Amino acid sequence: MVGVSTGKVLLAEPRGYCAGVDRAVVAVERALEHYDETVYVRHEIVHNKLVVDRLKEKGAVFVEEVDEVPEGSLVIFSAHGISPKVREMAEARNLRTIDATCPLVTKVHKEAVRFARQDYDILLVGHTGHEEVEGTAGEAPDHVQIVNSPDDVGSVTVRDPEKVVWLSQTTLSVDETMETVDRLRERFPTLQSPPSDDICYATQNRQVAIKKIAPDADLVLVVGSPNSSNSVRLMEVAKEAGAKASHRIDNVSELREEWFEGVETVGVTSGASVPDVLVQQLLAELAERGYGDVEPVRTATEDLMFSLPRELRQEMKNRGETDRRSKPSGDRATAES
Repeated sequence: MVGVSTGKVLLAEPRGYCAGVDRAVVAVERALEHYDETVYVRHEIVHNKLVVDRLKEKGAVFVEEVDEVPEGSLVIFSAHGISPKVREMAEARNLRTIDATCPLVTKVHKEAVRFARQDYDILLVGHTGHEEVEGTAGEAPDHVQIVNSPDDVGSVTVRDPEKVVWLSQTTLSVDETMETVDRLRERFPTLQSPPSDDICYATQNRQVAIKKIAPDADLVLVVGSPNSSNSVRLMEVAKEAGAKASHRIDNVSELREEWFEGVETVGVTSGASVPDVLVQQLLAELAERGYGDVEPVRTATEDLMFSLPRELRQEMKNRGETDRRSKPSGDRATAES
C-alpha cells in the first residue's frame, strides 16, 4: 500500500449535502413512511448511487418516465426539476405527485417563463441532456437555446440582439459559465443577466473551498457520482486552481495506488448530493495510508434549509406529524418552497 507516515488532509468545508438535496431525499423518506402504497420516483432523486440504492432498499421504485407508473399512483419528481410536458403526462395518468424540485431550480424555471412571455431569446448555459436543463428548456422550448460551453457561442443565433437574456444550469463551474457569458456579451453587447445568480449558493461555496485548498494539494479527491454535474465540476475546478492531480470517486473502492506516489497533502471534498458517510469512509482509508492529520478548511457557513414539498407537508399535517429535521441556526434557517 502506497502512503506516507505524516501525510496531511485538507478537508473542505462546506461540502456534501446542500439544502435542495436534503429536502428531496427527506421527501422520499417521509413519503415512504406516510403512504401505505408504492412510492415511485421519476429519475434519480439526486445524483448519488448510495443515496438511490438506500432508498430502493426502503421501497422506493425509480422509473425513467411517468408512463411507467401505474395510473392513479404516487410519484415524486426529482430535485432536478421537470418540464410542463412531464407534468401534463402525469396529469393524463391521474398520478398524484410530490414535486421535490430544488427551489433554486424552480427559480430558474420561473425566470425562463417570464422572459419567454416578454418574447426574449433565452440563452441557457448548461449541458444538453442533463435533467435540469431539459426541465428548464421545456418551460419555453420556442425561446430557449442551450449553450454548452464557450466554444458554442459562435453558432448562437437570435431574432433580435436587443432582446437576449442568459440563464444557467445551477450546478456549473462559475468560472466557465462566466467565460461563456463574456463571449456571449461580445456578440450581444446588450445581453441581459438573470435577476440573481442562477448557479446555486452550494455549488459556488464548494468551488470556492476547493479553490482555496487546491494550490496546496498534491492530490484532490472529490467524492461524487459520475452523473453528478457539480461533483465533476469540482474535480475540474481543483485542477484549474492548481492541484497537481484531481480525481472523482464514488467511494473508497475506486482509489488507485498510483495516485498516492509522492503525495504528501490530499485535498478532500464532496459534491452537493453526497452523504457525509462516504467522506468519513474516505478519511478513515486515508488515515490507514498515513494521512491522519486532518485540517478543516472553511470558506463559508451554510444555514439554509428548505421546507418539504407542499403536498407532503399537508399530508404530514393531516396525520399530526412534523418535519423532524433539526433546523440550522441563522436568519435564513428555513425557506418555504
